[in-house]
Amino acid sequence: MTVRFAVPAGIDDPARPSGGNAYDRRVAGLLGLRVVEVGGDLPRPARADDLERVLRDVPDGDVVLLDGLVACGVPDIVVPHARRVRVVVLVHLPLADETGLPAAVAADLDARERRVLRAASAVVATGPGAARGVAARHGLRHVHVAPPGVDPAPASRGTDGASRLLCVASLTPRKGHDVLLDALAGNVDAPWTCAFVGAGSLGHDLGDRVELPGPLTGDALAAQYDRADLFVLASRAETYGMVVTEALARGVPVIASAVPDALGDGGVLLPAGDAEAFTGALRRWFADAGWRAELRGRALRRRAALSTWEETADALAGVLASLRP
Repeated sequence: MTVRFAVPAGIDDPARPSGGNAYDRRVAGLLGLRVVEVGGDLPRPARADDLERVLRDVPDGDVVLLDGLVACGVPDIVVPHARRVRVVVLVHLPLADETGLPAAVAADLDARERRVLRAASAVVATGPGAARGVAARHGLRHVHVAPPGVDPAPASRGTDGASRLLCVASLTPRKGHDVLLDALAGNVDAPWTCAFVGAGSLGHDLGDRVELPGPLTGDALAAQYDRADLFVLASRAETYGMVVTEALARGVPVIASAVPDALGDGGVLLPAGDAEAFTGALRRWFADAGWRAELRGRALRRRAALSTWEETADALAGVLASLRP
């Protein structure tokens, strides 16, 4: 039996790379899942015809895997089908955690998501902390965990060991670029440049010290990691933070927030939204060669312990197999 996997439309669009899309592509390929793209204004499409067709075509009692962005905003579609097929929902980010939502919208999304997840046969999150949070938030007895893997990569060469900074994240409020820009402005006397790789626009007054190459994939993205002396991410909320493990896989030191599971003991974890903490950490990075060496050592040790995509696929396969008749 081939399991259908409903994912957001544009999963292969190079102009819109995301951790969720990358995760979905990798597990689908490794497990031989039948990928079906679902369009519309997710997570609350005016019409959910694509998803309705996917679920209607699943035979009674079979297993279907749904990306949370596709499923969690439309309980009126998912819940009735969950009574006859075995629905597994993969939660990349709780819908209400997107930064900047009006309170009423966030509350509505949270309620929709709760209905879907409580009706599902199984729920999978992409990190241990995220699983605990989703379970507590929605009153679930158990949430499975299938953390993202990482591909082996050569150690980055960097530049002078200090001055080249890299941030890989869509330029959206949740990723905290404003926090990072404030911290960089507080270290304007240090000799740094920072590349912000991601889709979107970014206002700043730091001149050509900030580079905006747009979204990158493949060799172009690998080249950015290879030049990086320090990886920085000031996210306000993440369920995992795949870009952090991609940096660590190359031995690049990391200063970040909201990514405890991805970072482990491989770098410095700061409070989310705390520009002062980021300012101080960057000041120490630029001034203290011994601390830079310590962070490089932490990154290299974490590099050796990172899990693979095969382990991710095995964890998800175990959940799917447990539900097969």
